[in-house]
Amino acid sequence: MPHDSRRRRRVALVAAGAATSLVLTPLPRALAEPAPDPDGPAVATGAVISEVYGGGGNSGAALVRDFVELGNPGGVSYELAGHSVQYLPGSPGGNSRWQATPLSGTVEPGAGYLVAQAAGNGGSVQLPAPDTTGSIAMSATTGTVALVDGTAPLTCRTAADCAADERVLDLVGYGSAVVREGSGPAAGAGNTTSVARDAELTDTDDNAADFTAGAPTPVNSAGEGIDDGGGGDDGEEPGGPPEAGDVRIHHIQGTTRWSPLAGRRVTGVPGVVTGVRASGSRGFWMQDATGDGDPRTSEGLFVYTGSAVPTVAVGDEVLVSGEVSEYYPATGAQSITQVTGPRVTTLSRDNELPAPVVLDAASVPDLWAPEAGGSINDLVLEPDKFALDLLESLEGQRVEINDTRVVSRTTDYDELWVTVKPEENRSARGGVVYGSYDEPNTGRLKVMSLAPQPLPAADAGDVLSGSTVGPLDYAQFGGYTLQATELGTHVGNGLTRPATRPQADDELALATYNVENLAATDPDAKFAALAEGVAVNLASPDVVALEEIQDDNGPVNDGTVTAERTLEKFTDAIVAAGGPRYAWRSIDPENNRDGGQPGGNIRNVFLYNPERVDFTDREGGDATTAAEVVAGADGPELSVSPGRINPGSDAWASSRKPLVGEFVFGGETYFLITNHFNSKGGDQSLHGRFQPPQRTSEAQRHRQAEEVASFVRELHTADPQAKVVNLGDFNDFEFSRTLEILADGGAMNNLLLTLPPEKRYTYIFDGNSQSLDNILMSSTIEEFEYEVLHINTEFADQASDHDPQLVRIATGDGDDGGDGDGGGDGDGGGDNGGSAKDRLKEKLKELVRDLQEWLRRLLGL
Repeated sequence: MPHDSRRRRRVALVAAGAATSLVLTPLPRALAEPAPDPDGPAVATGAVISEVYGGGGNSGAALVRDFVELGNPGGVSYELAGHSVQYLPGSPGGNSRWQATPLSGTVEPGAGYLVAQAAGNGGSVQLPAPDTTGSIAMSATTGTVALVDGTAPLTCRTAADCAADERVLDLVGYGSAVVREGSGPAAGAGNTTSVARDAELTDTDDNAADFTAGAPTPVNSAGEGIDDGGGGDDGEEPGGPPEAGDVRIHHIQGTTRWSPLAGRRVTGVPGVVTGVRASGSRGFWMQDATGDGDPRTSEGLFVYTGSAVPTVAVGDEVLVSGEVSEYYPATGAQSITQVTGPRVTTLSRDNELPAPVVLDAASVPDLWAPEAGGSINDLVLEPDKFALDLLESLEGQRVEINDTRVVSRTTDYDELWVTVKPEENRSARGGVVYGSYDEPNTGRLKVMSLAPQPLPAADAGDVLSGSTVGPLDYAQFGGYTLQATELGTHVGNGLTRPATRPQADDELALATYNVENLAATDPDAKFAALAEGVAVNLASPDVVALEEIQDDNGPVNDGTVTAERTLEKFTDAIVAAGGPRYAWRSIDPENNRDGGQPGGNIRNVFLYNPERVDFTDREGGDATTAAEVVAGADGPELSVSPGRINPGSDAWASSRKPLVGEFVFGGETYFLITNHFNSKGGDQSLHGRFQPPQRTSEAQRHRQAEEVASFVRELHTADPQAKVVNLGDFNDFEFSRTLEILADGGAMNNLLLTLPPEKRYTYIFDGNSQSLDNILMSSTIEEFEYEVLHINTEFADQASDHDPQLVRIATGDGDDGGDGDGGGDGDGGGDNGGSAKDRLKEKLKELVRDLQEWLRRLLGL
């Protein structure tokens, strides 16, 4: 480790030898003296948090794990039994909870104590052997870490409350953390930087003053650190066994998800190398060509080589010795059975590879996973019954898929999803629709490339023609992953971006569009692409409800909350794309109080075309003032417009507050509410070890939905004919309880449900086409035309990760309105039928005709 001015006590004394990467550290200078200088810096007694790092495994990171290091600036040992290290998100919301890692042992004077936390997918350098290992996935840029006397999670969520809790022995807030000590949080933490105290462990109870940023320098209680070559496992070592031992890969894998040999060393395990990964989590896959014939036990295995690039090649016959471990890439994920610290003997080269297992509609079960009500780790695998069990039983083995349809775009992380079940819940444009919690779509599979050629820039509906073959891996993001050593040929499907028709003079066109963290600092190309979506694909709606508009300098966390430059740049771009000159209404949020990217201050915004629609301004709306329904001369109106719905409610903690405004079109008042509910962050994943997965984030969305539904109910109570349109990114599915609450027993029409199931999606996640965005309208609005414009989510080149949607409301006496059943098809079409009453009459007539025909047949007439 290069010299680090923050941590002068670390002296890199690296022993010779390929397997050694230990850094021995002397005592801090302060502890070699009889007593601290009374006029010098404040030095704590007992244990303190000396360093915090949350970027492990992230993009650009060298280390694979997060960590917290403790230090002892005192003169006696400090007992850690009964203590814990705890973590809280930087901007805690209503559902945020402290996560705790219990400690044991002692931290000696002048020594460190290393607490390893969750690992990511990236990085190549292991921590030195930790003194304690937890599974908390800490943020790289913002969060709070506490050293606590006790193991029960803290309950405080403000700096004042935590300062008053006597269990808190030390506390470090970093980034933009609201819970911190002193004048502010420690600055500069990121994927490649930690925050740390100085060599003397100065503690003035001011995080901003006591911590500085720099390269991570983890040291354990033995004084071991990392050098430039990395710590922990140091790759394939020579001197492996000359002949096979008694253990085979199927013995290591066992019949459950957890290896029966975990924690034990194995010697001379034979196999043929089937894949090599030279970056990220470096290592290779090997497979036993013989096997034991038990479908529950995988014959494949990953060998983790740490910081060293593997020297073996595909086709090598090898013997491997090392320690069996179960690696969790994230909290709640399944584990990867692997061998670490390997010694490898290569017996021969260019051997034939074991035949792959074909994954297709016939071989993959229709049931997803056993419903354990908790962890499925210890359950015996049933690969003929559950898709997750089948994939686990093939972990590390070669698998093959053939002529497979792509169901997502190729992402920025060089991954795509396919389906091996072509008839499973197919979307109208080639994806796979997630239509209920009971149908997670078992045919989905993530694909990455180990082949010489990278993944193609594919769109949903494209095909990987021929065979795609490689070992089956597991990852934090997306779960089971085919690491392709042979990649099928990319065949495009010719997917195009639809454009809708312009609204008629007597149609009010309303759209919602999540523009994915749009800031004035973004490239012009992003503004141009989003603007084309509004002006061309959406045909310049009268009102566009925007979500994720950031402040004028984006994620720069300097207190800026205004978004005038962002909105000016966007509306200028719309004009350049051929659209109208939109005006806007918005309310600046309080700094870092509405969640999203730290410093970005995302908010909801109304764009409107003043040539077509009027906005009713009523002064007084701000970040903390609640809009209320009041009696007006001609019916209900808003106390402030624009305004926010009950912004002081804890339902909106660390989340966007809904923006409500009054619009007038054709002499009629419309109450529009644009929403961006809290995200699904923190929910257990579909592919994780807890089945069925818990959706903990939805509790806050339910409270948010109740707030909005209550406000809408007030409008409808004041005027049963009030025209209310509730639109935006609700971060929940059209079939969810959240949308059921918003529908309020039928008072509001959930427009996604007016579309056929194959069209009900606005977003793609892990290969599932699903709905997060929606529009709901007063059920008294009967004549409309509604569609989702799929212009982003399915395309490798996308302006946003969400698709916009549009409703045209017929307000005149003619036939220009739609038929109220989601007739728009995303191609500018609609069947332009009559009113809902007319349609009901026709259906009743058809039922009568069918009944008459049935009676005639029954009576033989």
